[in-house]
Amino acid sequence: MTKTALVVGVTGIQGSAAAEKLVSQGYEVYGLARHPGDQDGVTPVAADLLKPETLEKALDGIAPETVFLTTWLRQETEEENIRVNSAMVKNILDVLRVKKSVRHVALVTGLKHYLGPFEAYGKGELPKTPFRENQGRLDVKNFYYAQEDEVFAAAKTDGFTWSIHRPHTIIGKALGNAMNMGQTLAVYATICKETGRPFRFPGSKVQWESLTDMTDTRQLAGQLVWAAETPAAENEDFNVVNGDVFRWNWMWHRIADWFGIEAEEFDGVERPLEEQMVEDAEIWAQIADRHGLAERDLTRLASPWHTDADLGRPIEVVTDMSKSRRLGFTGYIATDEAFFDLFEKLRTDRIIPNS
Repeated sequence: MTKTALVVGVTGIQGSAAAEKLVSQGYEVYGLARHPGDQDGVTPVAADLLKPETLEKALDGIAPETVFLTTWLRQETEEENIRVNSAMVKNILDVLRVKKSVRHVALVTGLKHYLGPFEAYGKGELPKTPFRENQGRLDVKNFYYAQEDEVFAAAKTDGFTWSIHRPHTIIGKALGNAMNMGQTLAVYATICKETGRPFRFPGSKVQWESLTDMTDTRQLAGQLVWAAETPAAENEDFNVVNGDVFRWNWMWHRIADWFGIEAEEFDGVERPLEEQMVEDAEIWAQIADRHGLAERDLTRLASPWHTDADLGRPIEVVTDMSKSRRLGFTGYIATDEAFFDLFEKLRTDRIIPNS
């Protein structure tokens, strides 16, 4: 019997990986986005989550059993983030309600659940690390909480089960994605190599020296599908990281070695990528033309502001994922290999040069 899944935000860094995993597991997959594009094994569904009428039309005849919510829209303030992003969740679940087909809904949020929203990121009184699911919510407004509440309310009304997934910084490929450290560092390293500029760590002394972790999109996708298929995972929230820990004073050199460049030793001075790359748009366009790359628009590839936010944090960020381990999720990916796999894919897809 065919299993049917709807991935909301299928063109994003999380959604595209989830869709690929679901296809490999034999699901009939529908991928929803404003401009869903073309992904192997995925039926595109073009709709705007903020316009219910487009959702009703686009989903006519589609009755998914599992729904994966992997998208959000960044706004100027947290109040607007709450209003817009909770509305997107509510709208899709309202439209699906009449179909009476949904068995499980998975929502992807992230570690801002513990660190606070952008306006108060890493500030105030935060939970002790490693972050654990039983630490609960901070006493601040946070659009992740609003999204969760929409899922909880719909589950109570409609009777489906749910799971919440909180990745750390994600490693994966996606053009035009607002939060994309792996791709950003690949582009930055390429520019350094092509121009002879030093490959400088942009972040804080704390991040350079402290333990941390990350989340490969394949690890996230694996946990999403596992939770949707595992009764013990019903109605639970889960952290999801690769399973290893590292320090940036080690990883920075690993990344430099992969690109064949020398990593400059960190001198304790923060040099944000937004400042280092402020005039790099034309440089990247020239690199892209010289090497015949697929994308010459730097803003479609790199998100320096988000990488700066992660690497500039003044606190240690380590995530505990024992909860899903105890329930049977055994996925593991070494983070340096996750970076290298991404870089190889970017080369294969002509996003960065082959050498």
